[in-house]
Amino acid sequence: MNLAKAYARKIIRRMGWDLIKLESSFAEDLALNNLLHIVQPVAILDVGANTGQYADFVRRCGYRGLLVSFEAAREAHAHLMRRAANQPRWSIAPLAAVGSHSGSIEMNIAGNSVSSSILPMRPIHEEAAPQSRYVATERVPLDTLDNLASPLIPGIGPLFLKIDTQGYEREVLRGAAKLLPRIAGIQLELSLTELYEGAPTFAEMLSLLTQLRFELHAIAPGFRDQRSGQLLQIDGFFVSSHHVPQP
Repeated sequence: MNLAKAYARKIIRRMGWDLIKLESSFAEDLALNNLLHIVQPVAILDVGANTGQYADFVRRCGYRGLLVSFEAAREAHAHLMRRAANQPRWSIAPLAAVGSHSGSIEMNIAGNSVSSSILPMRPIHEEAAPQSRYVATERVPLDTLDNLASPLIPGIGPLFLKIDTQGYEREVLRGAAKLLPRIAGIQLELSLTELYEGAPTFAEMLSLLTQLRFELHAIAPGFRDQRSGQLLQIDGFFVSSHHVPQP
C-alpha cells in the first residue's frame, strides 16, 4: 500500500469509515445510479462541466431530468451552449467560475481543457499528465452557486450537486449556503495528494462535508499516474444525513 492510500485509510478510519478495494459493483456509474435512486433529484447541478462529459454520463445512466451545467472557460462554455441548444432539459448557466463570492478571477487553461483551474497546478500533476499543463489564462466572472443556480432550477425539491473544479471544491460549497438544505447528494473529486496549490486536503474535505451533515456513501477511482499506477484522486459520493436510507 503506498503512502497516499495509507494516509487516506488512516483519516477515514478516524472518522468511523473504512477504505476498501473497489469491486466492479462500486464503479462510478453504479454508485451514481444508486445515489440518484435515493435522492430522486429535481435537478442535477454540474459545476465544472467542461464540454459536457458529465451530461453524457448521467444520460447514459438513465437520468432524464433537468441538468444545469456551469463552466468558466470561454471555449468550453461556448461548446456547451451549442450542444444544449436543442435539448430542453439541459440548461447552461452564464459563463462564470463558481466560488464563494462575486467578482472576477484569473482562470488557468490547460492543454487538455479538463484540467483547467483557478489554482496553480503542482509539478506532480504535470508529470503524471503532461497534456494537462497550462497553456493560457483568462479573466472570467466569478459568482456563487446560490446566485447562478437560483434562476435555473425549480423552487422546491431535492438537488444533486456534482463538483469538478480541480481543487476549488471548497469554495463552491462556501458559495452554496442557501442551496445546501436542498442538496441531498454530492459527487466530487477528493485528492489523495496535493495536485493544485492551495487545494484542500483529502482530510479537510471529508471534515467539511461531515460538518455540513453529509455522509460518505461510495467512492470510485479517478485520476491515476499511468507511469507508477499511483491513484491520485477518487470520486466521493455523499448523501445528506436527511436522505440516508434506513435499514
